[in-house]
Amino acid sequence: MELPFKRIFISGGAGVIGQEMVRRLAALNADIQVLAGDLKPRPADFPARFQYRQGDLNFLTEQEIGVFAPDLFIHLAATFERSTETYGFWEENFRHNVQLSHHLMTVQKDLPSLRRVVFASSYLIYAPALYTFAEVPAQATSLRETDPILPRNLTGMAKLAHEIELRFLQTFRAEQFSTAIPRIYRGYGRNGRDITSRWVRALLAGEEITVYGAESFFDYLYAADTAEGLLRLAAAETVTGTINLGTGRARRVAEVVDVLKQNFPEMRAKYVASDIPFEASQADMTLWRSQIDWLPATTLEAAIPEIIAFERARQGAVEALEAKASGNVLISSISAKVPLAEAVKNAATRFNATMQVVGGDLNPQALAFHYTDAHWVTPLTNDDNLAAIIQHCQAQGITRIIPTRDGELAFWARHRAALAEAGIAVLVSAPAAVQRCLDKLEFSTFGQQNGLPIIPTSLRIDALAADNAPLPASAAFVVKERYGAGSLSLGLNLPYAAAVAHAQTLTEPIFQPFIQGREISVDGYVSHAGQVHGLVARTRDVVVRGESQVTTTFHDPALLARLTPIVEKLGLYGPFVLQALLTDDGGLHLIECNCRFGGASTLGIAAGVDSFFWFLQEAAGADLSSFPFRPSPVPLRQVRAAADVVTSLLRNEE
Repeated sequence: MELPFKRIFISGGAGVIGQEMVRRLAALNADIQVLAGDLKPRPADFPARFQYRQGDLNFLTEQEIGVFAPDLFIHLAATFERSTETYGFWEENFRHNVQLSHHLMTVQKDLPSLRRVVFASSYLIYAPALYTFAEVPAQATSLRETDPILPRNLTGMAKLAHEIELRFLQTFRAEQFSTAIPRIYRGYGRNGRDITSRWVRALLAGEEITVYGAESFFDYLYAADTAEGLLRLAAAETVTGTINLGTGRARRVAEVVDVLKQNFPEMRAKYVASDIPFEASQADMTLWRSQIDWLPATTLEAAIPEIIAFERARQGAVEALEAKASGNVLISSISAKVPLAEAVKNAATRFNATMQVVGGDLNPQALAFHYTDAHWVTPLTNDDNLAAIIQHCQAQGITRIIPTRDGELAFWARHRAALAEAGIAVLVSAPAAVQRCLDKLEFSTFGQQNGLPIIPTSLRIDALAADNAPLPASAAFVVKERYGAGSLSLGLNLPYAAAVAHAQTLTEPIFQPFIQGREISVDGYVSHAGQVHGLVARTRDVVVRGESQVTTTFHDPALLARLTPIVEKLGLYGPFVLQALLTDDGGLHLIECNCRFGGASTLGIAAGVDSFFWFLQEAAGADLSSFPFRPSPVPLRQVRAAADVVTSLLRNEE
């Protein structure tokens, strides 16, 4: 099969159909590029050259998909429940069916690259009176594309709604891209959630299976055939609108059980009566036959042994992969860091909607506890408490930790290997890099040894003189604590005598020459590979106790290019904040580096340094090349101000 597309975006790429499709695309042509997105972790057998985006695609931006520039979009992502939908499905269906479909077309409908859209709809949109019966049916009803429409449940409603949305877009964008809408019948396949796979898993575990509606007919469509059919439909660019995709040959549920019996001679099955109407449906494939020179051919007898072999091979491996991508995240020393907590929650929601954010702090009244899903009054972060901390994390399903206070970084860095062995990833640099950033004197010494533009620092003020010459009378100095936040007890632009006097008020003072310039902050993220993955510079417009209350990003590619190798030489991992001075003569002077997320670094996230989302992806084993840095095209300003939040106690108590 020839596919006239080179850049293909697949939503739901880790699903049962998506994985079959990716395998076919990998075998088709080495020039084909694929971006697959899904809530689930990246499948182990996905080709390295294909991009993968784990997370909620409701957060996919127009800029992000625009960089990939797909010419074909295959929309598979969907959520569903079998037979009777539960009350809790109300919100899930809206978010991951209705809203998701609308959003994905919103961010792509105006892309110049887009030529073709294939949306996987469902036969569930047809009026159920056509194919459901109170009595046992004698044969299946063939459903045609022109048959009456009346979705039988929320899933069918969502499919029909997006069919109508796509029809609307075609009235305006038909010359830009074509749209095909296959209505897919009863799917099943390897790694599926369908009843066939669930029965196979139960039988492999030696369990009895329960069979409802054994006399019902379904048009069983194997996922491998579905993937093949969708790609062939995509390639047939002149075929547009709705079209059935099934086998056209329905089989009774009892026949599925018979095939299972052939493969599990000792199987036990319990047949249960149900008040659910009997179903008897199959696809009328007349239109498909007239347009596509191919028909699904895989039978239950051929497919079920493949599913059994797959399930036998996957036992344990898939569970381990899913465990790596799941779990909760702890924000330690959360205190009153409300914007940080909300940023982590946003990243967690995008990564995995089931992930819980736990706030941790010594203070049982920590303000930010009100902004997390759960909280933990933590023990002191000292070596004696390491075992208890690990035990609690494992008991609460915490698999990721985000430290937020300078005083605890050394602890987490020292034990990050032991935590990793316990299945817990920590967002912290190596011990040497942490020490280098916490100790301002060591930071300066490292800069001198490596030719970095770090401001000279000394324990003795007289040592700042060049070549042991006397200090000029006009010299001015900065005096600060060697450890901790540099802005606390800071003496700025002090003459010699005042600097010496101010040093007497500090615990462990250090001296630096005062340099007149514009002070900036630089937010960034360094990947596991030690490479800068994103940098954003911002001015510090209003500073209170060392934190920017008003801060504004600015665009200076030359500055960021100069900073990149400097940062990489520091040996950091994860988020960091550089403080620096820019002088009128073009000079760059680094003041200090905080190797953690900064107080005003939420502006960095808004500007494209997606630190927490990148951390969650890397902790799951993802390569950040699939999540490129996309800086904001316009300057952004952040104003940090207090806000009152009112919540319902009744709702919280419930």
